[in-house]
Amino acid sequence: MSIQPIGIFDSGVGGTSIWKEIHKLLPNENTIYLADSANAPYGLKGKETITALSIKNTEYLIDKGCKLIVVACNTATTNAISVLRETYNIPFIGIEPAIKPAALNTQTKAIGILATKGTLSSELFHKTTNLFANNIKVIERIGEGIVELIESGKLDSEEMKGLLKVYLKPMIEANIDYLVLGCTHYPYLIPMLVDLLPNHVKIIDSGEAVARQTKAILEQHNLLNTKKTKSKIQFFTNANPEVMQSLLDSKFKVEYLDF
Repeated sequence: MSIQPIGIFDSGVGGTSIWKEIHKLLPNENTIYLADSANAPYGLKGKETITALSIKNTEYLIDKGCKLIVVACNTATTNAISVLRETYNIPFIGIEPAIKPAALNTQTKAIGILATKGTLSSELFHKTTNLFANNIKVIERIGEGIVELIESGKLDSEEMKGLLKVYLKPMIEANIDYLVLGCTHYPYLIPMLVDLLPNHVKIIDSGEAVARQTKAILEQHNLLNTKKTKSKIQFFTNANPEVMQSLLDSKFKVEYLDF
């Protein structure tokens, strides 16, 4: 069982930011990455639709023999992971915005959160925010249009820069010192965000924490791949493979898959 792959799915290419952290920490592990880009973004869909899409992705990965599944999508995690855990008998790792470290470490008592509508309106998000960010100012912003631009290959466009300026303005005015990225697509914006934000603002995403949690769960279930053979890495998308290919090292091949 330990040589079986780790399955990772997202509403599109964004979860590759999570895959990179997992691959860096666990280079021996075989992985299958599934990008449901044809249905991106999940953040604008209702809970039932998000759950149905998450079940579809999960069942594909289980059919491929995955030993653990990483739900590399904040919206799918906050809306569907409890159903997935109740339904399937394998471990699931979810992603949620890293509000806790931002709330605990802020000096200005103001933090910004850039996320999708599906994440910001979810029960899990509100629970976490109330728990850790009760006595600080939280400036939430729905990143409308960001996922669509990334999915259409316009990551470094002027259009993207224009959107980010609008979304960051109230956060900068509120003197945030932490910006929490609440969507796995958003780490690809970090170079642009660094240019647009004041120097003292720290940007937090969940990638490293998710990789560490994946390792811990594999160890707990005795599922770590200890073989030293070259890992098998597979990337599948149901949209244009070139977009995901542009975010990955050229040694990895992205295949089109109708699922």
